[in-house]
Amino acid sequence: MCQDVPPNAAPGKVLTPAARRALEEAAQRRDAEASGEKLPPEQGGPSGPEPTRFGDWERKGVAVDF
Repeated sequence: MCQDVPPNAAPGKVLTPAARRALEEAAQRRDAEASGEKLPPEQGGPSGPEPTRFGDWERKGVAVDF
């Protein structure tokens, strides 16, 4: 039983189609990042610093910790 396994898959585990697709997409993103490709800008995201990095999220002047 030879199975084509994507990179970083757990050895000996059977992958669902969704898990296989997620691992393949992650490998593509890592390859694109390593080659220097730029991702398209985020649409509808927060302006300013990344909120999850600083531990809170601000909407309409109200900061919510999570």
